[in-house]
Amino acid sequence: MMPIIRKARADDLQKIQALYKKVARLSGGIARREQEITLPYIRHFMKKSKESGFNLVVDHPQNPRQIIGEIHCYTLEPSAFSHVLGELTIAVDPDFHGQGIGKNLFSTLFSHIQQHRPDIFRVELYTNEKNIKALALYERMGFVREGRLAGKIRVHNGNIEADIPMAWFNPNYTHPTAFSTHGK
Repeated sequence: MMPIIRKARADDLQKIQALYKKVARLSGGIARREQEITLPYIRHFMKKSKESGFNLVVDHPQNPRQIIGEIHCYTLEPSAFSHVLGELTIAVDPDFHGQGIGKNLFSTLFSHIQQHRPDIFRVELYTNEKNIKALALYERMGFVREGRLAGKIRVHNGNIEADIPMAWFNPNYTHPTAFSTHGK
């Protein structure tokens, strides 16, 4: 049975931090190092996601004090990018890899965007070019590669590698009116 995906709550702060620290210990898990996974960092993306994006979590099926998956993204600034959700990060507990949690987090995120945010045209993420499993998952989920940023990321072992920018496009995007006729 697939664990239930729900919106993150304020009381998930430390559980999300624990998940991110665990994932950060893996080379290629996420870009941040374990020591960079601070409560202010988690608080920041939770606040931004609540204000203008999405923050979804998956609770451990037997341990309600543990989160085994999380995804978040939020609108970018300035307002010229208000149709874009960026800063997307997904983290899945390594003990639960290969069980469809990442796929289900993405599917739920895309469903929420299509149903509740027709103003969002694109969702952006970046991943290390050597993270073959992540690239394959993102492409299966409908993301397209938009280039290769040579030398952008310093990985855990100190090597400098390329980052791959990717985007998913909302098929339900509703283009806002180019000008207002309010008051006429």
